[in-house]
Amino acid sequence: MAKKSLVKGAAILAFAGILVKFMGAFFRIPLANFIGDVGMAYYSPAYSLYSFLLVFATTGIPVAISKMVSERYAVGQFSEAERVFKLSRSLMFAIGIIGFLILYFFSDAIAELIHNPGSALSMKATAPALLLVPIMSSYRGYFQGMQEMAPTAASQVAEQLFRVVCGLALAKILMDEVYVRLAETEQERGAAGGCFGASAGAAGGLLVMLILYIAFGKNIRNRIKNDRTGKRESKGAILKKIAAIAVPITLGAAIMPIVNLIDSAIVMSRLLESGWEKTMAESLFGQLTGFAAPVIQFPQVLIQAIVVSLVPMVSAAARLGNKKELHGNISLGVRMAMIIALPAAVGMFVLAEPVLLLLYSTQRASAISAAPCLQLLSIGFIFLASLTTFTGALQGIGRQVIPVRNLLIGVIVKLVITWTLTAIPVVNIRGAAVGTATAYFIAALLDFIALKKYSGVQLSAGFTVGKPLLSAVVMGVFVFFAYRGLFFLLGSNGIATILSVLIGVLVYGLMILRTKTIGREEMLTIPAGQKIAALCDKLRLW
Repeated sequence: MAKKSLVKGAAILAFAGILVKFMGAFFRIPLANFIGDVGMAYYSPAYSLYSFLLVFATTGIPVAISKMVSERYAVGQFSEAERVFKLSRSLMFAIGIIGFLILYFFSDAIAELIHNPGSALSMKATAPALLLVPIMSSYRGYFQGMQEMAPTAASQVAEQLFRVVCGLALAKILMDEVYVRLAETEQERGAAGGCFGASAGAAGGLLVMLILYIAFGKNIRNRIKNDRTGKRESKGAILKKIAAIAVPITLGAAIMPIVNLIDSAIVMSRLLESGWEKTMAESLFGQLTGFAAPVIQFPQVLIQAIVVSLVPMVSAAARLGNKKELHGNISLGVRMAMIIALPAAVGMFVLAEPVLLLLYSTQRASAISAAPCLQLLSIGFIFLASLTTFTGALQGIGRQVIPVRNLLIGVIVKLVITWTLTAIPVVNIRGAAVGTATAYFIAALLDFIALKKYSGVQLSAGFTVGKPLLSAVVMGVFVFFAYRGLFFLLGSNGIATILSVLIGVLVYGLMILRTKTIGREEMLTIPAGQKIAALCDKLRLW
């Protein structure tokens, strides 16, 4: 049952995450065409600030809800689980009001502070999202605690769909001079329209969650009616437990965005000190942050889907004291992360330059120059995937402070390495990539040591890492030669890259079946798994 819930839940969230990422990528391209580079200069600071504030509003409490609801469901305390959710929802509503008021009424002052007054209207346009997203996140946490991942996936897709459609439509409409009363320039109005997409998306996602909550209402009421535990905690005790879980997680989530801001200052200053001209230093920094780093975000969506499913399952097993199920859930979660992370890392390493040329065909020189950074980050992605999974498991067993401490240690090392290496002219921006990869490695290693200590789990190196690594290496060899052969025959980087990726997926899929990295029982638990298993039986791939 544990395997079924974990694999299926992760698969549902992964599919939704990929779809959301693709819609997000689609959104930015036409938006830039509508409002131009000046409009994007107004849009980007507003959306970045909104995303940063959202970390404090939505990161920790949904995990706390998921964990606490899962623990109470495990022992039949359905009424208490509902109280946890409702109290958390009220807390999230209060946080949302504060966030909305700050961003809406202080937008002009913030825009002046960052020397970008044209972004003020865009900040106002994102403010309603800060009110709605926290409430929506509380519903997501509740369903995740019940180990129901489909509602979260549905709301994520609805949120992004509303954001793309409404944001692009408003960006186009508000460029018209009829709306000149809103702002002096059409770029300001267009950027604000694009930013309002976030608010429209939040409204759409929340609407879906409300509909699903009503749909699940009968089952929830029946469970509460049959609750015979009689246990009832005070509101203060529940809120204290929520804070104990949420605060460390929120602080941990805020570390990397803050570090990235500090990192940008360090990298630029050290590049300039080492002799690079300002324009070239900016170009190098853009290659890392604008070309290489975004590629890593796509496979990370899949890892995050695993963690969202893992936390409530680990929490339930820990609450019941079921060591076998606890260890099984952790082992399966880590193995799934490696099954995804290792081929992604090998693929990005082997095809770094072709992939960047495919994505940024109009910036050929920069794409080629950014390839070594992507290769370094692809190695770091293995550690990032491990870190993310270990962090989720530690949160599940109630050790949420440990990952924050370990990440902070990794970040300190990163800043030292970045400071030292980026000042070496021959290393330059690659030093920042090495620092990032090292930070993930140190934090992941410390998390792994802590997880073994506090959970007692024993991970099989051969089964968890060895088999997927072998499969990924074989895939990498095939992809390496496939790309070069296809490029020689076709003369097209785009076609050769896409076909090579498809060949890699096929080879890796066959390898994980032949090596029994994924068994028949696990295959049956994923969507369409029965059809895939039947085909594998017919082809004798097991």
